Amino acid sequence: MKVQQRTPRIIDALIPIIFLIILLVINIQIFGTDSLAGSNQLVLVLSSAVAGSIAIFRLKIQWEALQDGIVKSISAAMSAILILFLIGSLAGTWLLSGIVPAMIYYGLKILSPEIFLVAACIISAVVSVATGSSWTTVATVGVALLGIGKALGFEEGIIAGAIISGAYFGDKMSPLSDTTNLAPAMAGTDLFTHIRYMAKTTIPSISITLILFVVIGLNYETAGSVDDVKSISDTISGKFNISGWLFLVPLAVLGMIVKKVPAIPALLAGALLGGVFALIFQPEIVVAIANDSGSYAYLGFKAVMMSLYGETAIVTDNDIVNELLVTGGMSGMLNTIWLIVCAMVFGGVMEVSGMLQVLAEAVIKKVHSAGSLIASTAATCVFFNITTSDQYLAILVPGRMYADIYRKRGLKPENLSRTLEDSATVTSVLVPWNTCGATQASVLGVATLTYAPYCFFNIISPFMTILYGYLKIGIHYYEPEEELV
Repeated sequence: MKVQQRTPRIIDALIPIIFLIILLVINIQIFGTDSLAGSNQLVLVLSSAVAGSIAIFRLKIQWEALQDGIVKSISAAMSAILILFLIGSLAGTWLLSGIVPAMIYYGLKILSPEIFLVAACIISAVVSVATGSSWTTVATVGVALLGIGKALGFEEGIIAGAIISGAYFGDKMSPLSDTTNLAPAMAGTDLFTHIRYMAKTTIPSISITLILFVVIGLNYETAGSVDDVKSISDTISGKFNISGWLFLVPLAVLGMIVKKVPAIPALLAGALLGGVFALIFQPEIVVAIANDSGSYAYLGFKAVMMSLYGETAIVTDNDIVNELLVTGGMSGMLNTIWLIVCAMVFGGVMEVSGMLQVLAEAVIKKVHSAGSLIASTAATCVFFNITTSDQYLAILVPGRMYADIYRKRGLKPENLSRTLEDSATVTSVLVPWNTCGATQASVLGVATLTYAPYCFFNIISPFMTILYGYLKIGIHYYEPEEELV
């Protein structure tokens, strides 16, 4: 006899969430920045077990249905996992070839401490608009900017905050971005209407962000000195063959992405080109990394392969430079990928059991005005970023939930698409166990909770869209004749 599946109650849905939050708080207090090494992953597994127990014993859901939901959830993250592996490989060959060291070298010649933070934000924004990818921006110019900032004496958290703020602004405003295409598709509007409407909240948010970084930069007492900067530059130029030709590789990657080459083949091409340029421009370093005897072809193949899959560390007589010239390759991304898989397990159980839907419906019942509707949408997006650990689900599920409600309230779909981006896309990077937060922490080597307080753009954006909603600024309503269509 088949048992009738039950509808979850609010308390059923809240128990796994409360359990997750409590354990994560305890976990971070005990392990701190080392929580990514395994303890956060286990917390997500245990939370999944709690949610699964409720689903099976209370809601009478079959294990096979839960398993299918988990597999589907993990499958949705496979593209991100492949990109992470390739970013690790790209970082390895770009270090071996001297591309990242060259970026740091020239950056130290151009950027002064007073303008560095605002310049880092603007550079990241420009590259992200051109590529449509915050991940690619952070993994390429972001890594170089972090090295420059540390050499100038800035704390790594504030540098990462400036880089991520710019990268996510560009990601939001670029027509090449996947999330910028996804949000209007979910809401029911077109891409360029969405971008024009989103500019009303996004430009004030980035303007405030730039002002904050200007003020901080002018008043920041950097630990670095002119002598330190010169010493770092001299050490890099003494160790690597620095040449402007090295920039052909990042330009090629950016060009491919602008031409709408998918991220995975573009990043693979960038990693392999980095290996080729290492063989051409850095023969001494290639031989040293291979640490073996044999022909240059043999040593070159070994060194490039090692930089693609494992840790690469270039040793100099300058301790600061040594900290900058280390990367983990593909293997350095394994903890992050482990975290993503565990997070998607939790999200899959919560979604297939209907618990997330129940929580969302409870929020909708409290909505009475345009302002409260937009605020509820933003809160739901943040909630899904925390509970499903994926920015795409944080756009997809609320987009499906709220589309009909916006229409019934006479609000055009661009109101919803803007709110989805202002709250789902940008806050994903602030959650340590979200795919975006875990990725950027791994790529930059800066813990999510270390950089999060300085991601001013990402923090301001959801509040800006809520403020516009309550003040009824730039809210688009259907005309009476449009509502009949």
